[in-house]
Amino acid sequence: MTDNDRKPDSDDSPRVQLDRRHDSESGTAERLALNRTGSFEWDLDSRTLDIDVAGLLVFGVDPDTFTPRPGALLERLEPVERTRLELAADEAIHGSRNSYSIHFQVPLDDGTHQWTHIQARVLRSDDGQAHRIIGVVRDATAEITHSAFVLDLEKRRQRQTSIVERTTSAMSRAVTVDDVTAALTGPGGLARLGADGLALALVEGNALNVIALSGDAPEAIAEVAARNLDPRFPLADTILRGRPRFATSIGALTRRYPALEPYVDRLRFRAAAYLPLVAQARTLGGLALFYHERTAFNADERNLCLGLAAIVAQSLQRATLFDEEREFATGLQSAMLPRQIQEIKGGEIAVRYHAAWSGRQVGGDWYDVIPLPKNRFGIVVGDVEGHDTHAAAIMGQLRIALRAYAAEGHPPATVLARASRFLAELDTDRFATCTYAQVDLASGTVRMVRAGHFGPLIRHTDGRIGLPQVRGGLPLGISTAFEDEEYPETRLDLVPGETLVLYTDGLVEEPGADIDAGVRALVHEVRAGPTRAQALADHLSDRLWERWGAGDDVALLVLRRSPDPGSPRAPRLHQYIHQADPEGLSEARAMVRQALEDWNLAEFADDAELITGELLVNVLLHTDGGAVLTLEVLPKSVRRVRLSVQDRSSAWPRRRTPGETATSGRGLLLLDAIAVRWGIESRGEGKAVWCEIGPSASSASAARARKPTRSAGPGAAVKPPDPEESADPSEGPS
Repeated sequence: MTDNDRKPDSDDSPRVQLDRRHDSESGTAERLALNRTGSFEWDLDSRTLDIDVAGLLVFGVDPDTFTPRPGALLERLEPVERTRLELAADEAIHGSRNSYSIHFQVPLDDGTHQWTHIQARVLRSDDGQAHRIIGVVRDATAEITHSAFVLDLEKRRQRQTSIVERTTSAMSRAVTVDDVTAALTGPGGLARLGADGLALALVEGNALNVIALSGDAPEAIAEVAARNLDPRFPLADTILRGRPRFATSIGALTRRYPALEPYVDRLRFRAAAYLPLVAQARTLGGLALFYHERTAFNADERNLCLGLAAIVAQSLQRATLFDEEREFATGLQSAMLPRQIQEIKGGEIAVRYHAAWSGRQVGGDWYDVIPLPKNRFGIVVGDVEGHDTHAAAIMGQLRIALRAYAAEGHPPATVLARASRFLAELDTDRFATCTYAQVDLASGTVRMVRAGHFGPLIRHTDGRIGLPQVRGGLPLGISTAFEDEEYPETRLDLVPGETLVLYTDGLVEEPGADIDAGVRALVHEVRAGPTRAQALADHLSDRLWERWGAGDDVALLVLRRSPDPGSPRAPRLHQYIHQADPEGLSEARAMVRQALEDWNLAEFADDAELITGELLVNVLLHTDGGAVLTLEVLPKSVRRVRLSVQDRSSAWPRRRTPGETATSGRGLLLLDAIAVRWGIESRGEGKAVWCEIGPSASSASAARARKPTRSAGPGAAVKPPDPEESADPSEGPS
């Protein structure tokens, strides 16, 4: 309703028409008045408002003081409500609509507000101009209040339903007790419960063990609960009685539990719900929920808290049973693995076993280190098919059998063949994979066999990672069933300072990714990891096993041969060059040059690099295996560089006289021209070609006589060997 200036008033005293109805209409008016509903007629041409007494009472206006000016009613409204009402009427009058409806608030004399509703119809002339508005006005407070109550009630019910659904969903994914506490205290945990803080405690004997605190949970809870179950405190009292307690103020809580008074300053909540956690008639512990703003708990809210406690109790009971079963299974498997690994001479070994975090039971992964005669030892890493206690039991029997066969002194191929036969005779449908090796650290010899398992990794002294091609046979058990118990042996040479890594698939299997990606990640971490065996084993466990999600168990064995750096005056380096590693040749040459520069012997770097290439090429072209390169400084009065290349071939090189167009055959001639001394000696199953580069004794003495500074140019190295520097019988030139 609004004043309209389209036509001037006809006189200065507008007409007032109040409740002039026919007698036949009085009954209807009375009924409308009883329902606080009135009617009105607004003449737009004369700018007068005809409204009945009931309508005036809706606006809270005394009929005797009312003037029929529309603005008189609008002036009673607050500016915001007045603007809303004017806009609604103007849009209907000047628009194409013939009716409008609006709810607004009318301030009453007692300071309250009344919701009021107008339903109006616009009457127009033949030309479409609005000339009159008729309608009803009524008190809608009860309707609006009831609707608001219903909406608020529905919101509360939706909120409670959401809390229950989200908590149930989170608890359904919790497997262990740690999972339950993580779901309650992790991101969104308190929001799911609709609380501002919580404390979760389990009964252990006569005491409470607080396993979770979150939000504004008072730390005093943990301090108090560490004592025996004391009914003077609310959480313990709730557990002992098995009945919930709801506190709506700190004062009421301390009056009921005076023992809390020393902790009042640390209680940062206004209300709390203390709930017993009961599952299958057994009280597991208690849950306390703390609230900042709450001052009461109605029946629905109490039922909600009890429902949350029931959900948490059921989840804790299930998780506790799971943890107990898993502890038994992992304990069984741990008992089947060696408790201690003996120290080895000439190196260090680190072993790790990690049980899977997911799943109820454990797997059949294992490791072992087996003492052998002549200061040798066997190493094995394997995996029995399956992830249950049966796999763990099979693993224990197979580990003991393989250990016995190895200790009898059988070669690696025989050890695996007998182990396969043993597994087949156990009358089980399980098979096993493993890698087994006999190691002699004195010589660095590693004799390795595989049964359907991953091959090893070797970290060389220069940081390169090698993946040697170890020939393999069928998995244990399957090879016997197919009557194919052949396990070809591969020999590896582990030089001082190199590291050998054996592992099971749990270390490289990333869910949803190709196994090759996991192996590449392992190669990267072995390269980037620390040097010592124990530290490297921890590094691989932290970076890979936990990275993949720990969904599978892992056995890991790291063997490092002790480095042989020599001494500050006589340093020494070793490097293995694999037969199928063409890049290893250039890397070895670079290593020799860099080492001599670091040792302040750069004047010999050109000759040493040239001879290194010649000796290694000879091995890689004319033998079936790799070579071990040793570079050292001889601790003599005449400082020389000694190069040695060892291989597994028993055939010695022969001096030849190549023609002018020959492309080979000059290696020994070059060695004879550059080296001061050189020779060939037997080394176990192979040989070593060695040489010394540097000044002879006579040239060094003459140089010292001429001037005090050292003179050891390449020219001295090409002179014939001095008689006083002739080789030992075992080191004489061929």
